[in-house]
Amino acid sequence: MEIRLQKILAQAGVASRRKAEEFIVEGRVMVNGKKVTELGAKADPDHDFIAVDGKKIDIFRSHTYIILHKPTGYITSTSDDKERPVVMELLPNSKERLVPVGRLDWDSSGLLILTNDGDLAYIMTHPAFHVPKTYMVRLDMPLKPEHLRQLEQGVEIDGRRTQPAKLRLVNTGNQKKATNQWYEITITEGRNRQVRRMFETVGYTVRKLKRTSVGDILLGGIATGKYRYAEPWEIEYFAKLKQQKLDRK
Repeated sequence: MEIRLQKILAQAGVASRRKAEEFIVEGRVMVNGKKVTELGAKADPDHDFIAVDGKKIDIFRSHTYIILHKPTGYITSTSDDKERPVVMELLPNSKERLVPVGRLDWDSSGLLILTNDGDLAYIMTHPAFHVPKTYMVRLDMPLKPEHLRQLEQGVEIDGRRTQPAKLRLVNTGNQKKATNQWYEITITEGRNRQVRRMFETVGYTVRKLKRTSVGDILLGGIATGKYRYAEPWEIEYFAKLKQQKLDRK
C-alpha cells in the first residue's frame, strides 16, 4: 500500500515528519533510484527501495524512547557543523538511530525526549496538537502582576500572538536579591526560544530555564547529563497520545 513519503520516513525513525518534509524538498530522498522532491509523493514501504542520502531505510523497527536530562552547553541536534557538543554524545550506549523531540536551546536544560518514533515526534512538536510543556524560569527581577496576566493571555512575537499560558510564582527566594525569582510556565507551542522571548516582550530577562515536563512525562530525579529508558506506563501514554491526536487530523 502506498503512503506519503514523509510518513514512511517518520515511521522508520529517520526524522520527524516536519524534518522529513525538509529532506524531500532538499532532494535527499530517492525512491527506486529516482530523486523525489514533491511533498505529496507516495511510496510502498513493502516493495519500493527508499533511501535517504544514499542509505536504504528500514521501516520495520521497534520504537525506543529515552528521557534525558539535558545540561546547558549542548546543542539539541544529532550533529553540529561547528563541532559543538550535541545531546547524542550523552547517549554512548544507545545503538538506535534516535532524534530529539523538539528543541532545548544551548543555554537551557531539562527534559528532552529522544526516539525513533516519528509519529510521536511529529505530535509532540507540531503546534496543532497543543501538547503542554512546562518550564522553571529564573528572572532578573520580580514579575509584576500585570505582566503575568499579559503572558497568560498571550503576547505578540513576530507579528503573531502566543497561545494562552499558565504561569505562577514558585519560589520568592531572597527578597533582597531579585535574581532569585523563580516561576513555572506552561505553554502549548514550541516556537524558537519562545519562553525567553515571551518574557523579553514584557521587559524581563530569563537568567535560567529548565524544562520539567512534556505532556505527562516528568523530568523527575534524573541527574543532569543522565538518561533512562521510558517506563511501561510512559510507552502506553505515548501510544494513547498518538491514537488520540492522529484520530483528530
